[in-house]
Amino acid sequence: MNFKLTALLLLFSIGAVSAQQKNWTLQECVEYAVEHNLSVEQYELDLQNAQIDKSDAVGAMLPAVNASSSVTGSTGLSFDPTTNQPVTTTILSASGGITSSLTLFDGLRNLHRLNRAKLNAISNQYRLDDLKDDIRLNVANSYLQILSNKETLKVFEAQFAVSEQDLKRSKELVDAGVLPNGDLLEIEATLANLEQQIVNTQNQVLISRINLAQLLQITDYENFDVLEGDFQVPPSEVLTKSPKEIFAEALTFRNDIKFSQSGIDLANKDLDIAKGAVYPSLGAFFNYNTRYSDQGGFDSSTGSLVPAESFSNQLWINDGISYGAQLDIPIFNGFAVKNNIKRSKINVEKAKLQLEQDKLNLETNINQAYVDVTSFSKAYDAAQKTLDARRLAYDYSKERYDVGLMNAFDFSQAQSRVDNAEADLIRTKYDYIFRLKVLEFYFGLPLELN
Repeated sequence: MNFKLTALLLLFSIGAVSAQQKNWTLQECVEYAVEHNLSVEQYELDLQNAQIDKSDAVGAMLPAVNASSSVTGSTGLSFDPTTNQPVTTTILSASGGITSSLTLFDGLRNLHRLNRAKLNAISNQYRLDDLKDDIRLNVANSYLQILSNKETLKVFEAQFAVSEQDLKRSKELVDAGVLPNGDLLEIEATLANLEQQIVNTQNQVLISRINLAQLLQITDYENFDVLEGDFQVPPSEVLTKSPKEIFAEALTFRNDIKFSQSGIDLANKDLDIAKGAVYPSLGAFFNYNTRYSDQGGFDSSTGSLVPAESFSNQLWINDGISYGAQLDIPIFNGFAVKNNIKRSKINVEKAKLQLEQDKLNLETNINQAYVDVTSFSKAYDAAQKTLDARRLAYDYSKERYDVGLMNAFDFSQAQSRVDNAEADLIRTKYDYIFRLKVLEFYFGLPLELN
C-alpha cells in the first residue's frame, strides 16, 4: 500500500514539474499574448461599446413609448380634477397616461447615424486586429532574442570547456618545460574572461525571458521558457517578390490600411448627418390619458350630490386621446448648421490625407524591411565566412601552441576571435530570421519557425 502511494506521489510530482517547466512555441506565445494582452482587452471593450452604439441607432428609429401616473391629495379649497368645480374638502385623485412619439423624417439623419454606427463597429474591429498584428511582431522579436541569447550562451559554455582542456594541457607543457609559466597565467585569464561572458549571457537570457513573459502577462518568470531547437535560416517565397509586389499585396489585407479607409467612410457619414440638419424634421405623437377622483358629482335635475363612480368606471368615463404631428423648419441657427457641414468636409479631407500617409508609411516600412533582409542576408553570409576563416586560423594556432611555437597571449587572441565570430554569426542569423519574418508578415504569411 505504501509502495503504491509513493509511486502515485512520484508520478504526480513529475507531472507537476513538467507542467511548470513547459517550453512554449512561437505560435503558443503569439496566441497567448493576443488573448491576454491588456491593450487588446481594452480595445475589445471599445468594440463592445461600438456594438452598443449600433443598437442605440436602431432604437432611435423606433417609436418611443412612455407611461406615467400620479396620485394627489389636497385639503381646503381646490378644483375637482374630474369636474373642474371648486370644492372645499379633502380630495384624493389619480391620473395616468401613455404617450408615444415617432420621428417620421429628419433629413435621413437617423438612417445615416445607423450606417455610421455599423461602420464604427467595423472600424474598431480593424483597429483591434491591427493591434494584434503589432503584438505578434513584438512577440516574435522577443522570442527570437531568447533563442539568440541561448545559442550564444551555448557557444561560450562549449568554449569554456575547451579552454579548460587547454589549461590542463598547458600545465603539462609548463611542467615539461615546453612553455613558460606566463603562458599558463594567460590561459587562466582567458578562462576567467569566458566565465564572465557566460555570466553576462545568462543574465541576457533571463532578461529576454522576462521581457517575453511580460508581453504575455505571465508573472512566473522562473518557470517560463521557450522551446529550443536547431533553427536555421528558412527558405521563403517572399524573396522572389519585389517591394512593389509586396506593397500591392499588403494593401489588400493590412488592418492599419483598412482602419484608415474606414476613417474616410466615417467622415463621409458625419458629413451626411451634418447635411441632414438643413432639411425640415417631421414627427408624430399620440397620447392616451385618464383620471380618477373620490368626489361625487352634482345632479342639477335633482339638486343633490351624486356619489362618486367606482375607480374602474371613472377610468373609462374620464379617459381621452390626443394625437398630432409637428413640423420643425430650420431657418437660422447662428451659422451652426453651415459651419458643421464645413467642419465635416474638412474632416473628410483629413481622413483621405491620413489614408495616403498610412499607405506611404506602409510602403516605406516594406522597402526598409526589404533592404534589411538583403543587408542582413549578406551580413549572415559574411559572418559565416569569417567564422570559417577564424576556425582555420585557430586550428593552425593551436598546432603551433601545442609544440611551443606560439605564446599563450597570441593563442588566446586567436581563440577570442573565434568566440566573437561565433557570437556574431548567431546574432546575424537571428537578426536575419526576424527581418525575413517581418517581410513575410507584410506579405500575409503567418509567423512560424521551421
